[in-house]
Amino acid sequence: MTTLALLRHAPTEWNAERRLQGRADIALSAAGRASLAAQRLPDEVASFRHLASPLKRTRETADLLGLSPQIDDRLVEMDWGRYEGRAIAELRREQGEAFLANEARGLDFTPEGGESPRVVQMRVMPLLAEIAGRGEPTLAITHRGVIRAIYARATGWDMRGEAPHELDLYALQIFTLGARGEPALARLNVPLAARQV
Repeated sequence: MTTLALLRHAPTEWNAERRLQGRADIALSAAGRASLAAQRLPDEVASFRHLASPLKRTRETADLLGLSPQIDDRLVEMDWGRYEGRAIAELRREQGEAFLANEARGLDFTPEGGESPRVVQMRVMPLLAEIAGRGEPTLAITHRGVIRAIYARATGWDMRGEAPHELDLYALQIFTLGARGEPALARLNVPLAARQV
């Protein structure tokens, strides 16, 4: 079994505004950078191999944590297509029942011109298999959509209704990977450590 830890990037202005970021290359906010100034990776994870999404917000997060990760395009955020930059609440008001019916599809919810969580799973599973094949504990700095897709795969959650667990997406989510990269839950919501002065 190989350990995989996932960490979402620190907050951006769009996060604060509850706007869907998708592939938009948004930088961290001042508040997001400040939040990391007081934090560091727990020792057990700091020694892992490090990967990151190519987007600016994940690369900045890695840099502020003192990491130089290998960039892997498969860790990029879910493509929200024409919904990018919009708020879910706004889309629900505008599209009404059509949007709710799309949401009710769970793993197959597909934004206009974007990709579904199931497609995200298909994108990241070969990467997970590669990580398992290396047998080296790995930390990936990525995005909410990727973390939820891997979590759904690990738990069998079809993304309809409430998730089996509440995820703190600014904490570490730790999985074990089987020989072919199949994820299983290990520990959820592991907080970052306080930075020593």
